[in-house]
Amino acid sequence: MPRKIANLSVLDSDLAARHKALRPSAERSSPEIDRDFETLMREGYVIIEGVLDRDTLDDIRSRITPLLDKTGRNTFEGARTQRVYDLFSKTRALDSLADHPRILGLMDKLFLPNYLISQAQIINILPGEAPQLLHADDSFYKVPRPRPPLGAATIWAIDDFTGENGATVVIPRSHTWGQERRGRWEEAIPAVMPAGSVLFFLGTTWHGGGENRSEKPRLAVTCQYCEAYLRQQENFLLELSKEVVREMSPELRSLIGYSIMPPFMGMVDGKHPLRLLEEE
Repeated sequence: MPRKIANLSVLDSDLAARHKALRPSAERSSPEIDRDFETLMREGYVIIEGVLDRDTLDDIRSRITPLLDKTGRNTFEGARTQRVYDLFSKTRALDSLADHPRILGLMDKLFLPNYLISQAQIINILPGEAPQLLHADDSFYKVPRPRPPLGAATIWAIDDFTGENGATVVIPRSHTWGQERRGRWEEAIPAVMPAGSVLFFLGTTWHGGGENRSEKPRLAVTCQYCEAYLRQQENFLLELSKEVVREMSPELRSLIGYSIMPPFMGMVDGKHPLRLLEEE
């Protein structure tokens, strides 16, 4: 169930004087987002097609392909899968995916305000890659299931996702399962979608990278999000210099952690973290 705020007290209030929490833009509220959210909460995932046009895809591909290098270090990362971490210090090409209003509109409905981005990656599955271990992304938060999701994720299709080239597989309605039930491959279905689409799923939904039986790579970008009171997987505050953070949109700054979970979680020396960007 989506989180609701009831019986607000001073501990739930935005106490900041200069840097108040950002107000969601009008683009983050629409009948399409409402319908996507209904599907998400019923099935545990939703596929949104036609979000990125061909010119945007070509630009992203040209800017991130030079970053592709090493393959995975273990079976989970994939022996024939290229992964790029620390994206925001390496390129601005993917900022608009991380803070896309269609995605943040769903996040606004799912989590408390000032939720965070937990990690971001480029994932390029090469021909011959084996299926990934099925898993639920927020299982490292040690809160027994069944429970509401503590995380959520996007997978942006830069290439077409097909049943042959390693499309992410999902298990519909697995977000409702209890602690003991494990996902099985015979329950999973491929998230087939054209390039420019995005798969959005809950952190409690069982899924995994598919087997690439084709002759071409399958390129994607993923961003994971979490509630504001949880630790992020990626330590953006150590990765990113203040100069890089200043280049980001206000929304993305907030997502990486230059924000406050009321009343003061995330402070620096008793002050809002955005004041760090004003000091030099």
